[in-house]
Amino acid sequence: MPHSRRRAFVGGGGSGIGFAAAECLARSGHDVIVAGRHREKLDKAAAAVSGAAVVADLAVECPPVVAEVDVLVLNAGGPPPGRVLAIGDDGWQQAFDLLLRGPLRLARAALPAMASRGFGRVVLVTSTAVRQPQPDLAASVVLRAAATSAAKLLSREYADRGVTVNCVAPGPTDTERRREILSARAGSLEAAQAASVEAAQAAFLEAAQAADVATVPAGRAGRPEEIGEAIAFLASDAASYVNGTVLTVDGGRTETP
Repeated sequence: MPHSRRRAFVGGGGSGIGFAAAECLARSGHDVIVAGRHREKLDKAAAAVSGAAVVADLAVECPPVVAEVDVLVLNAGGPPPGRVLAIGDDGWQQAFDLLLRGPLRLARAALPAMASRGFGRVVLVTSTAVRQPQPDLAASVVLRAAATSAAKLLSREYADRGVTVNCVAPGPTDTERRREILSARAGSLEAAQAASVEAAQAAFLEAAQAADVATVPAGRAGRPEEIGEAIAFLASDAASYVNGTVLTVDGGRTETP
């Protein structure tokens, strides 16, 4: 019989994909811990899933409870947009801590303990931009690609003791992070033909949104809960033989296999 109350730790659980994952895991019977830097968002999210909140900067901290959980969702908002040569040393360092060193620190705490208990699920949230790089998201592309490779290596470490490590790669998803990216893209466009700055910003944002989903066969951005359900599946007993893979959730946009 599967354990009915496994514990799940969700990074960035206060909003967006992280909160959606927390909701889906709670519905599937997990005791959920949401983690992140913003107390108000986390408390609200924890109340919504009848879970607990841990305030921590996961780029540089590893809460002790990580060693006690059965499911670890490695999820973080991306670094600021920028092209590859426009990002300075500090930007690269911050992105490295956020997307690679921080997740590896958490995995190092969780995986051996999971293996000792005979069950564990680690799910790393990446991006389809890893396969089809977007020039203005250089730090995210480079470091999520590295994290994807690290997850593949980790997937082999404790697979014979009931532990799996997989990635979920979302495409365009209707989150605050996506709106920030599109606003940045819209802000870089010419506004000379518009009657006002506000009208220009609105028009260019609408154009950026349309362009973002123009290559998605589904014709729309994903909903956070659609990504959350994929994460919950990989955390389940049903996914016990799924290991070391990247589950793409993008409405069919990604062209490469």
